[in-house]
Amino acid sequence: MAGTVRHLARPMWQAAGRLSTPLLPDDFLAVVDPLWSARWPAGRVEAVRAETADATTLMVRAGRGWSGYRAAGQYVPLGLGIDGVLHWRTYSITTPPDGSGRFAITVRAVPGGRVSSYLAHRVRPGKILRLGPGQGEFILPDPPPARLLFLTGGIGITPVAAMLRALTRRSGRRPDTVLVHSAPDADRVVFGGELRDMAARKGWLRLYEHHTRGEGRLDLARLDALCPDWRVRESWACGPEGLLAFAERAWRDADVRDQLHLERFRPPPVAASGGGSGGRVCFTRSGVEAEARPATSLLDIGEAAGVVMPSGCRMGICHSCVSPLSAGRVRDLRTGEVHGEPGDLIQTCVSAACGPVHIDL
Repeated sequence: MAGTVRHLARPMWQAAGRLSTPLLPDDFLAVVDPLWSARWPAGRVEAVRAETADATTLMVRAGRGWSGYRAAGQYVPLGLGIDGVLHWRTYSITTPPDGSGRFAITVRAVPGGRVSSYLAHRVRPGKILRLGPGQGEFILPDPPPARLLFLTGGIGITPVAAMLRALTRRSGRRPDTVLVHSAPDADRVVFGGELRDMAARKGWLRLYEHHTRGEGRLDLARLDALCPDWRVRESWACGPEGLLAFAERAWRDADVRDQLHLERFRPPPVAASGGGSGGRVCFTRSGVEAEARPATSLLDIGEAAGVVMPSGCRMGICHSCVSPLSAGRVRDLRTGEVHGEPGDLIQTCVSAACGPVHIDL
């Protein structure tokens, strides 16, 4: 009987598609409930929980069109409508995959950040978010190494929190794990209560908090004191650029750079050179012009000027921001390379102006 129903449903669905052209039946389903849409994956915020004064966890239930994610430590692009404009950002998923279609993100409000402040302070249960596919390679191998070090700072704890939660659920022997987390003070440690409780109850996890407000920045002497055997541990680091730059130097100087895995929320800064003098940017379709500094991405310039800019990861990975260059040259903020010919597709999130630039947006 079930097979007969499915057999009849397919031609009916195809007929509905022909009658509704150019719209699809899926478009009408999305009007009834956005979570039913397979064409435009979406999720609904089910719960909101404050973690610190400026960080909030959102529990999201994904709809049927979302492809999910495969491992703890990955991130998800989120589309958020604010005042009629869809803004895309990426956030680390803080829960390991469990097949339920639910996941959590934790957002810290960035001063002046329109999207992060909205998510951290204004979103309420019921809010609909557009979803991109889970992605990223900042994940643990399976099985994980016998000895782990997590080096995190600030909101950089988010992908590592997902890994720790996954390890907690893991059956059998867990790896000997050290977490060194840097934050201004104890009250600013995101997931502080959970992490402290986990370290107290789990014999395989040791937690060391470094509070920069009283102790200054984490340095090599402090790392040696907290985790003397860091040079022989497989290590995952995520946090502010200063912390990651420190980790890269330390692991490189110890000749163990291949044991360090990094996750950046923004591309590392590159000194302006080779024509990196900034310039005037013209967004030709929008009719907007703006002055650009040499170290500011075209994506940031456009958004600040009110141009609707496609975006995703904002660090040159997902290519959601790719746009045609009509004229001018741009500099890659990751490498410093200057390039560009009319018609080239450029990534606006990691490209800065080198003189006058025209973009077809």
